[in-house]
Amino acid sequence: MTQKEGKIILVVMIPAYNEEKTISDVIKNIPRDIRGIGDVRILVIDDGSNDKTVEKAILAGADKIISNKKNVGLAKTFKIGLNKSLEMNADIIVNIDADNQYDPKEIPKLILPILESRADIVLGDRQINKLDHMPFSKKIGNRIATWITRKLSGYPVKDAQTGFRAFSREAALKLNILGNYTYVQETIIQATYKDLVIEEVPVVFKRREGESRLISNIFSYAKNAAIAILRTYRDYNPIKTFAIIGIIFIIISFIPGFVVLKDYFATGTFSGHIGRGLLTILFFFIGVQIIIFGLLADILKTQRQLQEEILFEMRKNGKREEKI
Repeated sequence: MTQKEGKIILVVMIPAYNEEKTISDVIKNIPRDIRGIGDVRILVIDDGSNDKTVEKAILAGADKIISNKKNVGLAKTFKIGLNKSLEMNADIIVNIDADNQYDPKEIPKLILPILESRADIVLGDRQINKLDHMPFSKKIGNRIATWITRKLSGYPVKDAQTGFRAFSREAALKLNILGNYTYVQETIIQATYKDLVIEEVPVVFKRREGESRLISNIFSYAKNAAIAILRTYRDYNPIKTFAIIGIIFIIISFIPGFVVLKDYFATGTFSGHIGRGLLTILFFFIGVQIIIFGLLADILKTQRQLQEEILFEMRKNGKREEKI
């Protein structure tokens, strides 16, 4: 960090949707006196709750509360919170869930790699394999999503789905959340392509009381998370994405094509293989066209990178609020 010790502002953002039973404990357990931090500010982003989440947050001592007019989902709520945290002059931003499964007292440990300028983003590793209270289906889902994120991002992440994270101001300025469902995998993939340094620290993950607001249906979560992961990878690596798909079509075209050529060399005629021949040509040209789409998408990727750099500079040089 470039700020002198004691001058750094930490904003702890808490996305919340109908968490009246737990949000008070989360807020009250957030440490206000952290070594190296001059000011700790608590931001609650209410995602259209219809219970007493907002009232409980106010009574518990939240510094600022913003409310979505309706429930828009975790990804959009996270994006709103990240932008508001930057407006609140945050030098470090911590995201923690409102369900009290993470221990707010571990925030000093989570932000230490950023304070020591070792990392831009810190992930709280829940150590999924050691948890005996997480359902087996969710463990499998987490392992699969983490493995896919690891392969597509190139970062050996241990827990890609953790919601307990810390971001430096620069990292938050560079991230552009585009998904509508969840942000967890997207931010990791974006971070690696933007050369942000990620570090993981082990954290406590307690048993949840009640049903998850995000993962009420594991199959729905898997589908939506997969879409978010693939879209992000496609946007940041279009040539490889489209080339793989195109080559698959070209390889498929060889299957009927091999039969046609085999009979042609044996009989000297294409008679009886017109259908297979047309199928071969069709799949081959589809594959070629998909690869061409990848080249065009790569041109658009270059344009988007320039736009993101301009956006980063605009946000970086934007005026900070004097008060909250």
